[in-house]
Amino acid sequence: MRTQASPTRLKIGRAFSLAVVTFTVGLLAAACQEAAPPSGQGGTASPAGNASPAANPGGLKIGSLLPSTGDLASVGQQMTAAVPLLVEAVNQCGGVNGQPVTLVAVDDQTDPAAGAEGMTRLAERERVAGVVGSFASSVSTAALPIAVRNKVVLISPGSTSPVFTQQAKEGKFQGYWARTAPPDTYQAQALAKLASERNLKTAGTIVINNDYGVGFEREFVKAFKALGGTITNEAKPTRYDPKATTFQTEAAAAFTGNPQAVAAVLYADTGSLIVKSAYEQGRSQNSQFLLTDGVYSQDFVDKVGKGQNGQSILAGALGTVPGASGTGLAAFTKLWEEKQKRPLAAYAPHAWDAAAILVLAAQSAKSNTGEAIKNNLREVTNPPGEEVSDVCKGLELLRQGKKINYQGASGNVDIDTAGDVIGSYDVWTVGPDGKLKTIGKVNPQ
Repeated sequence: MRTQASPTRLKIGRAFSLAVVTFTVGLLAAACQEAAPPSGQGGTASPAGNASPAANPGGLKIGSLLPSTGDLASVGQQMTAAVPLLVEAVNQCGGVNGQPVTLVAVDDQTDPAAGAEGMTRLAERERVAGVVGSFASSVSTAALPIAVRNKVVLISPGSTSPVFTQQAKEGKFQGYWARTAPPDTYQAQALAKLASERNLKTAGTIVINNDYGVGFEREFVKAFKALGGTITNEAKPTRYDPKATTFQTEAAAAFTGNPQAVAAVLYADTGSLIVKSAYEQGRSQNSQFLLTDGVYSQDFVDKVGKGQNGQSILAGALGTVPGASGTGLAAFTKLWEEKQKRPLAAYAPHAWDAAAILVLAAQSAKSNTGEAIKNNLREVTNPPGEEVSDVCKGLELLRQGKKINYQGASGNVDIDTAGDVIGSYDVWTVGPDGKLKTIGKVNPQ
């Protein structure tokens, strides 16, 4: 996503302390207790406990750095819930390298500064070997130098900025970076292809002014033009400040030239204000909104609200989101619904897979250090090796000295040398009643 995307970067207030919860899951069962989130940050309560090296000497310790609050909270909370499910499952089937896995969860608040502070805590105080995070590309950008410096592997379930691919190829991350969601190079192509298939020939753009938004915009413009389309505001792109509170000027600028569609790369909180402003100015009624994963949440649609006709303002909008189609999806969906008592949400499978890769790589290396995990990421996610979607089966095979090729819930998670994976995209829309619906798939060109 998002990148940091940036699915932010609405600063929640540096005065608030980081919402950090730590829990240790026992070998055969998760021992946890409910803890309320810090005042002013909202969100759901998270499992908490007191983890310490003495309680788990030498065992694998991982972290999560995801947005439970802030502009991407509506999506981030789903990912935050997926990681402890993986840790609990692993500990119930023997842990990693003969010991339970410990998880430390940090709320990055969809804010780069908070994310950097959280990554510093995880790497330098908690001494984790790997981290699932972040979602916003801007937060991952802030966290990565700290992770690399401390030899901590960072696997993002949703930071999709194309910038990371280039920087990884340049050797900036030294192999300590990977992601389970494909970069926006592919999603932008998929969105452009979707627009072309709908016979949309002209499009404006409005994007959040960060790595996620600007990177997506550039790739979309390139792909849309290659398909014969015209970008009406190409000479003067519309990019909005995620810290702003009013967006009338930006909303109007995106519709200059009366485009048939507007590709809007937004975050949920600020994005809802932009869509409402465009509607109230009478700008959007005759244009097709093309949306992305950063706003794929019912909360976003609800915040936009309904028009004078009683229907959702977003009725008929089209969007893309990285799909989940891995061989492990059915089993994960069943576990999610049993534990969470709600339908599976976007990016939860990607967070599950990110955590799974960390534990499998540690077991493959027979070591719980970040450097060992880094050196085994592709060993457990790429051929050769026995294809396996069950994490516990994968751990058992690795204990026996066998090679595996993990097939995730989100996809086959074949990680390349830049830390990227390739995936397909779900196409979603909003009904007149304001409900999100998945209506198909689209693959990049």
